[in-house]
Formats: sequence, structure tokens, C-alpha cells
Amino acid sequence: MSVSRRALLATAAGAAAVGTSAVPAAAASDRQPPGATTRTLRAAADYAVEKVRTVAPGVTGFPVGTKFEKWTYSRNGDWVGGFWPGTLWMAWLYSGDDAFRAWAVESARNLAPRQDDTSTHDLGFLFSPSWVTAWRLTGDDEWRTGAIRAADSLIQRYNPRGKFIRAWGALTDRANAGRVIMDTMMNLDLLAFASRQTGDDTYLDIAVEHARTAQRVFPRPDGSTPHVFDFDPDTGAPIGPNTVQGYSPTSCWSRGQAWGIYGFTTMYRRTGHKEFRDTARRLADFAIGALTPDHVPVWDYRAPQQPHDIKDASAGAIMACGLLDLHAATGRHTYREVALRLLTALADTCLTRNSARADAVVARCTRNRPAEDGIEVSLPYADYYLLEGILRVLRPEAVDRAIDLSQPA
Repeated sequence: MSVSRRALLATAAGAAAVGTSAVPAAAASDRQPPGATTRTLRAAADYAVEKVRTVAPGVTGFPVGTKFEKWTYSRNGDWVGGFWPGTLWMAWLYSGDDAFRAWAVESARNLAPRQDDTSTHDLGFLFSPSWVTAWRLTGDDEWRTGAIRAADSLIQRYNPRGKFIRAWGALTDRANAGRVIMDTMMNLDLLAFASRQTGDDTYLDIAVEHARTAQRVFPRPDGSTPHVFDFDPDTGAPIGPNTVQGYSPTSCWSRGQAWGIYGFTTMYRRTGHKEFRDTARRLADFAIGALTPDHVPVWDYRAPQQPHDIKDASAGAIMACGLLDLHAATGRHTYREVALRLLTALADTCLTRNSARADAVVARCTRNRPAEDGIEVSLPYADYYLLEGILRVLRPEAVDRAIDLSQPA
């Protein structure tokens, strides 16, 4: 396999840790949203940071979701462990309070045993917002080394016959050996990071091949996507679409659609391959057309009760970040305008301001509707992506220090 080295040459190996990458030039109107929007987003960020400041001293593990408005925890991080230290890093960038930095370092270090975990595709979710960000913000090489080691574990899940990274199950688990899910698009940036840092194309080659496979089998003609696509793991032959967290194999799970928008745009930014940008546009255009007037996504855009179904605010936060990225990649102002409406809708209607009990920032999230698991709760990735999205708007140079917003050369 061979891919363009454009992404590898865009950033010198250690530059991100001690400086910032090149944020794309934007018009003045892009840098400064309307005054009312700015005030709304600033107030939401202030609320989020103060909530995290209050809750952080009592956090005893990695938040995975809420029960009766209180965080429940995983000791090893489950698949979401990177989002709590990631949220702390975002709070530090916004506030400058070194207490958040100390909490972020302490929490991220607790993920160290997961570097060698070959049983999950979610190593990008675990290590990108925590360890990669830690390296970019501190320059401490332990974070870089650990993130590369996690990438080494992730590429062991690559199936060269089908050219995909399998989602679930241990490497010896036959039941899930051919299962691919849209979420994996968000884990590919860890591989791009490893290639940039080591100069070894293998990581990025695998990421590109997986993205091309996903691009071929997930998007429907109208730009909607299923959650799952199954392959024969022995031959690599396609079997067909499926779902776990969506309503059906023919529906469109809103959070999966958001993962796709963000993930394909990231792969364009890392490689310069325009087909990934164009795929992200197809997914974005469908999702924008499926939004309800309140701009808080329903959990599945094609569930029978939509548009009057339960919401998933986490899908809105993720989609907003992806659309801001896609605006920078395409110059199409509609994407930024919708992103701002998503963020302001979350700020106005989905924060936990009215509850003295709440540990989280964002309410009205849905984890797994078909399994009746986590309906109208708070989820750690909603808090993380809300803060990331707001910083992308209000302080792009700051968030660029953490996650690298650079565009292809």
C-alpha cells in the first residue's frame, strides 16, 4: 500500500508539542460569530468549566454515563475513557487554571494499561483526546510514546482481505471478526498521528484503506448511512448493512452519521484525498436536511417516531465539530452556520443548568435506544465535544494546540 506523504510532511515530528499548527485562514465573519451567538457560547463554556471544576475532585474513575444525574464509572475506561481527560484539557485551554491540567494528567495516566489492548477498535477514542493532546500541550515524550504504542495495538485489528479494521471482539472472537462500524472513522486519526511521528507509512496506509472501504459500503445514494456493515472475515467479501445502535439496517443512527462527518473530514485533512472530503459532504448534507427545527438531533433520523422521538444531544455536539472542520475544508459557509445553530441549541436547551444534582454538563443524550440503555441521560463525549466545538469557534488557536486543525498543504 502506498499513500501520499503530504500529511506526513505537513508537520515536523515535534513541532506540535511546542507550538501550534497552521490554522486555515478565515474571513473576519468566520472568526467572530454574531454577538448573541458569542455570548451564548461563552456562557455555555463558562458553565461547563465551572461544572467540571466542581465535580472533578470527586471523580473516582472514568465517567461512562449518568444514573439519576450522577456519573457512573469504569475503572479501565471502557471505550470512553479518553473523554474525561480530554474535557479537562479543554477546560484548561479555556480557563488557564492549572488545576485542570493536573487533573487531566492524573486521569490520562490511568489509561496506560490500555496501550496494549488489542480487543477493541476504540483506541483512538481512548488515546487521542487524552495522550495525543497531552503530548501536544506538554511536550512530554511519555504521551507520544504511549499513543504510538496504542496505534501498534490498533493496526493488529486490520483485515487485509477486506481492507477494514474490525470493530468489536478479541482477535480470537469469530463472531465479530467481519463487523465494521461507522464509529471507527474517528479512531483513524491515531494512526495518522503515529505515521507523522514515526515516519512509518504503515499506520496511515491502513487508515486510508479502511476509510476507502467505509466510503464504498456505508453511504447510501442520499448520503444516509447504517451503523454497521458486515464482511466475510475469511474472504473479505461484503455481506451487507446491519445495525446495533440504530433503529434498523435501513435507518440512520444520528451519532453514527456524526462520527462519519467528522471522521471523513479528518481523513481528508490528514491525506489531502478529496474523495474523503466529498464523502463527508454527502453525509453532512443528509444530516442537515434531517435536522428538526430545534437543531437537536433525534437519536435516529429514520426511526418511526421521528421527528418527535427522543433526542441525542451528543450527536449534535459531534456533528457541530465535524461541520466546523468541513467548513474549513470546503469554504462552504452553510456548514459553519449549521454548526453554530447546533451549538447554540445545545447551549440553550440541553445543559444541566436547572439541576443542582447533575454531575455532567450536557443532558438529553441517548446511548443505545434499541437496548433501552442510557435513554435521556448525560454522556462524557457530549461534554467533551461541546467544549471542543465552542473552543473551535471562540478560540481556534487554543484548540488547535490540542488537536491539530491544519488543512492539507
